Amino acid sequence: MSLEERVNDLESQLAFQDDTIQSLNDILVTQQRVVERLQLQMAALLRRQEEMAGQFESSEEEAPPPHY
Repeated sequence: MSLEERVNDLESQLAFQDDTIQSLNDILVTQQRVVERLQLQMAALLRRQEEMAGQFESSEEEAPPPHY
């Protein structure tokens, strides 16, 4: 294999590697956005759960109605 062929092969491999790296980077960015959105949703759900738990706790502490 001549030097020119080897250089051409290396350039071709480099082009494919650059394309693969760019594709992987795009996927990683998309996944990061999904993770961030899921984290925000989880935080909102936790806040809602705490609010609802607070409502149920306060109703359990109330005294029974006078007719009991």
